[in-house]
Amino acid sequence: MTPTEPVTRGAAAQTAVRPPLPVKMVIAGGFGVGKTTAVGSISEIEPLTTEAAITEVAAGVDDLSHTPRKTTTTVAMDFGCITVDPTLKLYLFGTPGQDRFGFMWDDLVEGAVGGLVIVDTRRLDDCYAAVDYFEHKQIPFAIAVNAFDGRVEHELDEVRWALDVSDGVPVVVFDARERGSVRDALLVVLELALARSAGGAV
Repeated sequence: MTPTEPVTRGAAAQTAVRPPLPVKMVIAGGFGVGKTTAVGSISEIEPLTTEAAITEVAAGVDDLSHTPRKTTTTVAMDFGCITVDPTLKLYLFGTPGQDRFGFMWDDLVEGAVGGLVIVDTRRLDDCYAAVDYFEHKQIPFAIAVNAFDGRVEHELDEVRWALDVSDGVPVVVFDARERGSVRDALLVVLELALARSAGGAV
C-alpha cells in the first residue's frame, strides 16, 4: 500500500454519487381540471391512479357539463415522480377533486413543500376550496391555468382577482398534456417553496 492510497479512497468516498433528495408536492384542484393528466404527463414511472367509473349517481352530483367525455374520476389520489436533476426528485400526489373526498386532504398534503392548484377558467368556483386550503395551512402554492383546447377564457390578472390571491402567489398558464409545460409549472412551486424556506417573502 502506498501513502497516497488512503487519500485516494477518501476522495472517492467524498465524490460518491448520492441519491436525489426526495421532495413531496401536491397537485390539487376541482373535478376534471386535469390533475390526473398532469401527473401522467410528467411522471417517469407508470403513475398510480385510483380512478373509478362515473356512475349515474355520481353524474347527478358532479358537474359534467364542461367535461362530457369524462368517464372516470379519482377517488383517492394520483401518484407519480420525476427526477428534476441528480440532486432532487419530486414525488407528486394528486388530490381527488370532489368535496366529498376532502377528508383525505390532510393525509395527502402532510410533509409537502408546496402545491400546484390547477384551474379551469370556465368554472373557477371549483378551485376555491383548494386555494382556501393552502392559504389556511400556509403552504406555498401556485395557480396553474389549464389551457383546455389550447386557450384560456380569461386573462391571468382576471383569474388572480377572481380567486383573490396575493401577488406572492404565482399564476401561470400551462397545458396538463405537455410534459415540459407541467415541469415548468412544478418548478415555479419549487422555487416558491425554496424562497419560503430561505425566509423570502411569499
